[in-house]
Amino acid sequence: MSKKLKQIQSTAIPLEHENVDTDQIIPARFLKATNRDGFGKNLFRDWRYEYDDEAKPKSDFVLNSPLFKGKILVAGKNFGCGSSREHAAWALKDYGFDAVVSSFFADIFKNNALNNFLLPVQVSEAFLQNLFTSIKRNPATEIQIDIENQVIINTDSGNKTSFELNAYKKTCLLNGYDDIDYLLNLKAEIEHFETLHPV
Repeated sequence: MSKKLKQIQSTAIPLEHENVDTDQIIPARFLKATNRDGFGKNLFRDWRYEYDDEAKPKSDFVLNSPLFKGKILVAGKNFGCGSSREHAAWALKDYGFDAVVSSFFADIFKNNALNNFLLPVQVSEAFLQNLFTSIKRNPATEIQIDIENQVIINTDSGNKTSFELNAYKKTCLLNGYDDIDYLLNLKAEIEHFETLHPV
């Protein structure tokens, strides 16, 4: 399956909590595995289930609501704070998210997300609240994210805004490169340079 991310258009799940830390995203007791697969089932585990029992989903938690679904998580301010565990990005990606939209991200989470082809889109607080309003009013509202042009659009309100994205990480997302893939892509240029500058 291609890892390339160029355009994301999807309905969204609204998580209005602020200061969501990585232990809430994926509790520490699930960090023993080193394989990235399977973490999605334990995403927000303590918020999703009563007494850690999958047979008892909490009806008031948004991921358990039949109204909301999609590849985009719209989250409150300061998402991904706390410990530096990369498993938080693994869990979100494995659950099916391609992007998280918030008005602020913890730096380490942001880097971990980009390394795992999960796009963190940082927007103003006003734009974030506009998204929450649209999604809650109409759960079928779609969000469009144009990675190449670095623009996000609320199709319900028509509001759009630009977002920042590291140029190197943007190249990797658009081409489906991890760090090693990126270097391999430059192999011909590196070899040419070496022929011109022998040791």
